[in-house]
Amino acid sequence: MTLNTTRRKFLSGAGAALSVFVIGLNPKGVLATTSASGGNITPFLTIAEDGTVTAIIKHFEGGQGVSTGLSALIAEEMNMALEDIQWEHAPSDPSRYANLFFGGFQGTGGSTAMANSFIQYRTAAAAAKEMLLAAAAEAWGVDASTLSLSEGLILGAEQQAGIGDFVAAAGAMQVPEAPTLKDPSEFRIIGKEIRARRDTADKINGQAKYAMDVQLEGQMVVALKRAPKYGAKVASFDDSAAREVPGFIMAHTLPTGDAVMAYAQTTWAAFQARDALEIEWDMANAETRNSAAIKEELLGMVRTEPQFTGSATDLATASKAIDGSAKVVEREFYFPMLAHAPMEPMGATIEPTADGGVIMHDGAQFPTANNMVLGQVLELPPEKIQVNTLYAGGFFGRRATPNSDYVVEAALAFATTDRTRPVKLVWSREDDITGGYYRPAMAHRVRVGLDANGAIVGWDHRVAGQSIFKGTAFEPMIVRNGVDHSSVEGIADGAYTIPTQHVGLTDAVPATTVNWWRSVGHSHTGYVMEVMMDLLAEAAGADPVEYRLRYLDETNPDGARMATTLRLAAEKAGWGNDLPQGRARGIAAHKSFGSYCAMVCEISTDADGVVKIENVTAAIDCGIAVTPDVVRAQIEGGIGYGMGHVMRDQITLEDGAVYEQNFPDYEPLRMRDIAEVKVYIVPSTEAPTGVGEPGTPPAGPALANAIAAASGKRVTHLPMTSSDVEFA
Repeated sequence: MTLNTTRRKFLSGAGAALSVFVIGLNPKGVLATTSASGGNITPFLTIAEDGTVTAIIKHFEGGQGVSTGLSALIAEEMNMALEDIQWEHAPSDPSRYANLFFGGFQGTGGSTAMANSFIQYRTAAAAAKEMLLAAAAEAWGVDASTLSLSEGLILGAEQQAGIGDFVAAAGAMQVPEAPTLKDPSEFRIIGKEIRARRDTADKINGQAKYAMDVQLEGQMVVALKRAPKYGAKVASFDDSAAREVPGFIMAHTLPTGDAVMAYAQTTWAAFQARDALEIEWDMANAETRNSAAIKEELLGMVRTEPQFTGSATDLATASKAIDGSAKVVEREFYFPMLAHAPMEPMGATIEPTADGGVIMHDGAQFPTANNMVLGQVLELPPEKIQVNTLYAGGFFGRRATPNSDYVVEAALAFATTDRTRPVKLVWSREDDITGGYYRPAMAHRVRVGLDANGAIVGWDHRVAGQSIFKGTAFEPMIVRNGVDHSSVEGIADGAYTIPTQHVGLTDAVPATTVNWWRSVGHSHTGYVMEVMMDLLAEAAGADPVEYRLRYLDETNPDGARMATTLRLAAEKAGWGNDLPQGRARGIAAHKSFGSYCAMVCEISTDADGVVKIENVTAAIDCGIAVTPDVVRAQIEGGIGYGMGHVMRDQITLEDGAVYEQNFPDYEPLRMRDIAEVKVYIVPSTEAPTGVGEPGTPPAGPALANAIAAASGKRVTHLPMTSSDVEFA
């Protein structure tokens, strides 16, 4: 079997369910839609005859709190309590549920959920409110302006009734294209301290269902024994030993040639059978380098003229300014490959339906991609394919890859059978850590020229690494003039106004498959920019906060918002106040995904120089904070993710094979690693921006700058433990 790589064009979808009042945004209304027909209603909430309001969440819930945030928007505009809004994942239908920032794709990522849904969901709820009031007004023979809706009741004209009484009549009405939204001064829920996440109860009582929980009658479980090195292929295999495993069913080569599939009755039997397979691998095109060689290659690339230029200033102009400066500050940086390592490894189940179609049960980050893969592999039309989106146990970008890796595996595993039984693909933790799709290894070299007063006069910034987007369907959107923007984002397009700044990029030869990772390119560019700003402040004899403020132009919104955020973090952390013996602080600030985040890390060191993170103080400007507790949780998580990975994590290759296998040798952040975290939200009336990722970029450099303040040691090659930093 071969995988058909022709991209399937999907038609706009089926109509909404008729048993409930389905309401949403008319494509001719406030926001544009990707639907070509221009006449469909995009449904975001349903109201049942008993008055139950259900938010239809078009972004999947992977722990980031989107089910709470989008439900809060509906509760706000309908004057209901948040706890009275039920929610469910939207079906797979890009004609109705496309991410407005992803073109025609339905998907979650890039910290876009609230940013692209804020007006959309409020408009849907406001329209529902107006239609219900109009229906009640018609039934009672009064003007709709004399009625109000509160806590699921319509009140006025000396009467009251539940909204369920008017569902049928409202459903027959024309949807208002521009319903009146609440003025922010009227908000009761948006921006208020409500700690009632809509997904918490199900996760506590065990009702939350993840992809790994799916158990269907008659299902087969399949586990894959993958190639040990990138580029290797199956030459032959022997399943004699696997046949001795109780519950073993069969084994087949994955049609792509990258693995052998072991089918069994249970997960444990599938893992045992998989491990018992004897496979001969064709290593002719396999990766054979080790990480040390890759590191030297990347560092060599940033020491020569870059392949592409990603800035308005060219290399010659920047070099001339630097060479004529009073002082030059120069550093090289190295960042290893990193795994996403969500708590739930990859996996999905494909179930056949009576009409010859299929249902995929998946924590689907990109349902549109799932539909496309199933359509191509199984040669099914869209109407025969359903995607049942479940909870995901974390994702950090891993559940969406440019080639939908585990979705393709699940589809091929099902296609290889007679298609009469459900097939469940299960990855182990070791599969997840060694299975590819890493944040690419990256190298940076930065030369900055300062004048006699310590002011920047020229900046030459060179980056080398493996491109994430080149060769994928996303290349036309991300790559310009040879520059994969995700490799250099956060340098020239950051909040700082830096004179004569050149940005150059050189693409590396692929060492393995790579993928977006929480905060994508900002995960390394933020570190470099903020360590360099600290170094420059030191060279100029200036306070690190004051030096950064010099390069934030507060006459424009970008610089002003970053400056406000930076000052808030510094103030709340007591920046400039004396510290006890053995303590030091570091600061960092970075703009990403439309948000501004700054943080101060305070550490202690003992007599042996062992580092303990005592506290982290963060400030975030993400526009209107719809649910502040969720915002703080996301920044806390971003801090843990960012600091944990720079402290001790890396993915290394030995003769082309991944060395790290599980959490003992790819250790996540532990609760003991950070004693205290405090997050402050900048009050704002701006539109909401991202929060899932902006906490990650400044976390690492804040820690690095604290270590430098304590010991004078500048950590530029990560992880920190490889640079002789020891943590308590």
